[in-house]
Amino acid sequence: MLAFVLEYRHILDRYDLVATSTTGGLVRDKTRLRVRAMLSGPMGGDAQIAAMVAQGEIAAVFFFVDPLNKHPHDPDIQTLLRICNVHNVPLATNPASAGFILSEKAL
Repeated sequence: MLAFVLEYRHILDRYDLVATSTTGGLVRDKTRLRVRAMLSGPMGGDAQIAAMVAQGEIAAVFFFVDPLNKHPHDPDIQTLLRICNVHNVPLATNPASAGFILSEKAL
């Protein structure tokens, strides 16, 4: 995620960014971008972001997953993915799809 944010920092700087606490803190510290940090993922941060999606407060979600490993908070992640689909919010689970969402082609 950090490599992606560094590559697209010039675009992401235009948006209000929201992240789980660990990711948000890392992005904020390494890039100086403004990031609103929710709780950590296992503590409910994914659910907080899902609620924001449902309320129309989030334009797109970039949640990079490791396809080879299961996360202990997989049910929360699945809820976030489902809410994005229900509310027709663009969802990227890897850098290629996130880059496309940010590209002029997608806008």
